[in-house]
Amino acid sequence: MVSEKVVLPNEREFETIRAIAQGGRDKPVLMLNLNRYSTDAGYPDGDNYHKYMSVLEALLPRVGATILWRTPVFGQPVGEQPIDEILAAWYPTHQAFVELPDAPGARENFRLRRMCVEYAVIHRCCGDRSPFCGA
Repeated sequence: MVSEKVVLPNEREFETIRAIAQGGRDKPVLMLNLNRYSTDAGYPDGDNYHKYMSVLEALLPRVGATILWRTPVFGQPVGEQPIDEILAAWYPTHQAFVELPDAPGARENFRLRRMCVEYAVIHRCCGDRSPFCGA
C-alpha cells in the first residue's frame, strides 16, 4: 500500500520554488529524487518501472529538463532510509519544474509514479554547476 504522506508535496517548499520562478532571478535547479519502489513497479527489471522511466524521460525535455543519471542504492552505511534508486533530474529553471505537471504527458507520468513509487524524498539542489565538480 502506498503511503500518501510520503509522496505528497511539501507546500512550503513549493511556495519557495514558485517565488524563485516568479522573482526575476530564476536559475537552474537539480532535483535529487530518492525513491523506493512498490512491488507493482518490479524495480529494477519490471515492465511498470521501465514504462515509468520511459514516460519520465519523454516528459522532462518538454520543459527543458533531463535526467542526468540514475543509480541503484545498495544500502545505507550511516542512518536509515531504505530506498531503491537515486535519480538526478536537472531543470533549466525553477519555472520549468513548476510547469512540469501541465506539460503534455504529465498525467500519464504521474499516474505511473503513483503506481510505482512507494516512498519518495526529493531534494532541491544547486543546478548551475555540475554535481561532479565539487562545491
